[in-house]
Amino acid sequence: MSTGPEHYREAERLLKGSKNSHGALVIEEGTNEVLLAAIGHALLANAAATALNDNSTDEGGMPLEDYRAWAEVAGVWKPKKKAGAA
Repeated sequence: MSTGPEHYREAERLLKGSKNSHGALVIEEGTNEVLLAAIGHALLANAAATALNDNSTDEGGMPLEDYRAWAEVAGVWKPKKKAGAA
């Protein structure tokens, strides 16, 4: 089973693979299937993000580890490295 962040990453990967070096969408045989898969993953990611709408666990929100996973995959949070870590 995939998590919401994993679906988000997969949708991004599929869409990136459908673009040329200039960032334009390339329509070739099989592109429709790739785009449909990307849309499916994006919908699953959206459903997960909507269902787990905040990190306020006392009010039924998502656990902090899930919130951090969403923030990291969306590019808004990067974990701090511990002192001495490579």
